[in-house]
Amino acid sequence: VQAQAPKGKGMTIRGRIAAVENGALKVTTKSGDVLVKFADNVRIGAVETAKLSDVGTGKYVGATAVKQADGTLKALEVHIFPESSRGRGEGHRPWDLEPGSTMTNANVEKVEQVAVAKVQGEMLTLRYKDGQQNIFVPPGTPIVKNVSGKRSLLKPGAGVYIPTVRADDGTLTATRITVGIGGIMPPM
Repeated sequence: VQAQAPKGKGMTIRGRIAAVENGALKVTTKSGDVLVKFADNVRIGAVETAKLSDVGTGKYVGATAVKQADGTLKALEVHIFPESSRGRGEGHRPWDLEPGSTMTNANVEKVEQVAVAKVQGEMLTLRYKDGQQNIFVPPGTPIVKNVSGKRSLLKPGAGVYIPTVRADDGTLTATRITVGIGGIMPPM
């Protein structure tokens, strides 16, 4: 099954690898199987499980969140980036994890214990060049850290997040691949 994205437009593939075949991944998504080609030199990254206690002042993180009825942002996931990625993708913008979601890549300015709607959690104050966001992280929110990846991680059953571009003939080609280590699904 070939995914349908407008010509020349990118689309994000999220799912589990069903097969690796001659420079392509067959990925099982919520909508069915999709074939994604990749170049020999495609950038492969990985994510592994982390803890909220690993998120501290001065860390560079990415947080996907949704706006709550009271206007606060609630995290859907948090990524801890390596220091070498500081500044990459910095800022606050719409994201495609679910309708209305946003992504904030920023420096952690403050972490404090709070209660939102009677739920205890952590409030992250994330500061970026043109502003800041306060994001509530309730218990159970997926926390991962980005680590280097290698081609050997691309095997059936592995969870993947793949930004792609679509050629005129409908072929999807990965611009990069992020794979989960230890059976986790990249929560992006």
